[in-house]
Amino acid sequence: MPTYQLKVNGQPREVEATSETPLLWILRDDLNLVGTKYGCGIGSCGACTVHLDGVAMRSCQTPVGKLAESGQAVTTIEGLSDDGSHPVQRAWLEHDVPQCGYCQSGQIMSAVSLLQNSPQPSDAEIDAGMSGNICRCGTYVRIHAAVKTAAKLQANS
Repeated sequence: MPTYQLKVNGQPREVEATSETPLLWILRDDLNLVGTKYGCGIGSCGACTVHLDGVAMRSCQTPVGKLAESGQAVTTIEGLSDDGSHPVQRAWLEHDVPQCGYCQSGQIMSAVSLLQNSPQPSDAEIDAGMSGNICRCGTYVRIHAAVKTAAKLQANS
């Protein structure tokens, strides 16, 4: 089995896998980074969202071989902060966003990416930026409010 060199949460990591193995399974099974969740397996729900060089991507649809070739750095929910102090994480707590919590790491990673591209997003930009993430508990109103609060927190830091 081939060995791949990856940069995950700022650290070099070496994994053995077939080139088609989805990044999701490398993160969860090989690197024990279980904050990234398996939802649908087809890139539609957003539970597996991570950042590749700062861009939100679905890890269930990202083959490790292609990722290793590109050399893109991977950031997971565990890589945002050591202590939950990232502005988006703080806003999520302030608005008591999680209900079951399953989708929240993907939601947070999408929100971080949205705020990197649009630091003061409009309501329409939030709706568009978060539209690829499904919350079965329906906490969309709290998610929307938390994104607004996170934007303010980032602006003040």
